[in-house]
Amino acid sequence: MTSETASLRRPRVKPEHRPYRTVDGHVRIGGVVFGIGAEIADPHGWVWRLMEVMDGSRDPSGVVAEVVAGHPGVSGDDVLRAMADLRAAGFVEDAAAPVPVSDRERERYSRGVPLLRWMDLGPRASAWDAQLALGRARVLLLGVGGTGGHAAQCLVASGVGHVHCVDPDVVELSNLNRQPLFREADIGRPKVDAALAALRALNSDVTVTGERAEVRGPDGLRALLGRARPDLLVLAADRPADLRRWANRGCLALGLPWVDAGYRGPLVTAGVYAPGRGACWECLREGEAARRDLRLAPGQDEEVASPRMPWNPATAVTASLSGALLAHAALALLTGVPALEPGVRFGLNLMVPGDPLVQRHPRRPDCPACGGV
Repeated sequence: MTSETASLRRPRVKPEHRPYRTVDGHVRIGGVVFGIGAEIADPHGWVWRLMEVMDGSRDPSGVVAEVVAGHPGVSGDDVLRAMADLRAAGFVEDAAAPVPVSDRERERYSRGVPLLRWMDLGPRASAWDAQLALGRARVLLLGVGGTGGHAAQCLVASGVGHVHCVDPDVVELSNLNRQPLFREADIGRPKVDAALAALRALNSDVTVTGERAEVRGPDGLRALLGRARPDLLVLAADRPADLRRWANRGCLALGLPWVDAGYRGPLVTAGVYAPGRGACWECLREGEAARRDLRLAPGQDEEVASPRMPWNPATAVTASLSGALLAHAALALLTGVPALEPGVRFGLNLMVPGDPLVQRHPRRPDCPACGGV
């Protein structure tokens, strides 16, 4: 018995990955979502039989016996290898795995765990492993405005164990068109105070802390990271202008992964970075600048092609989309589900539905931040 099957007490095809047979006799498993589903040639029909008997009612030996009984030309080793391959690909789980959470947590996350299981293409001891990883995680969230407020709701609702929020501002009437944590009664109140109250009311099973503070320089950011001791930095603030550069270099120095997101008019994007894995923020920025042909005159700054305003035009739609993408990136890095390779910026263009926004460039040997290593 292989190591992949030895730990399975009662192998079962994940319910979300329920297979079916095609008209030409192949087996399709994992559904029709691109990036998940797979097709297996099955000229003799025994792979389909294997799928049928992996229903969680038998141990691996029982599964082998059932398949071999109906297909004498197939060896037990063949069946075990196929079972191991399917588990390694993320299609098979252990139906006998314990649920290592309280009844309250089991009910609270009963809809989220199946989605994590659906997107998880790696073998796990339990379908709850990713959720448990969230419960152990510490996140530092900078900014609880439009993007950050939506991201905070997603992180707390999803069960991230400790979320520490930082924001210097007070709630203003102009915030309310896009910032979901605040109400008219909060106008004039520090954003972080209102945010903590709303987030704690959303999920009392996690820890939500915060402070009213502004990051004024790279030393201040490093001090904040040192106090918070996060597993992940989630950046939703848009000022000072150099904040992302400070975050990039501070996280590189600490070996800390981080994510950021925002909107530029109808463009909504999120970025994913992890030291030593893919391009850093500055590599990606320089790579994208080199790719675009802005036809600038010598000495012209790229801001002339896409000017910034004193305030960022936004609606609840752009803020919620950017916050959701930010939270998705954060959850993916914290759990490995889905397996999101860092060094990428992705998003969407609300002007052209279906227009993919994906920026990925190699690390640059001349990068002043990471030096391509």
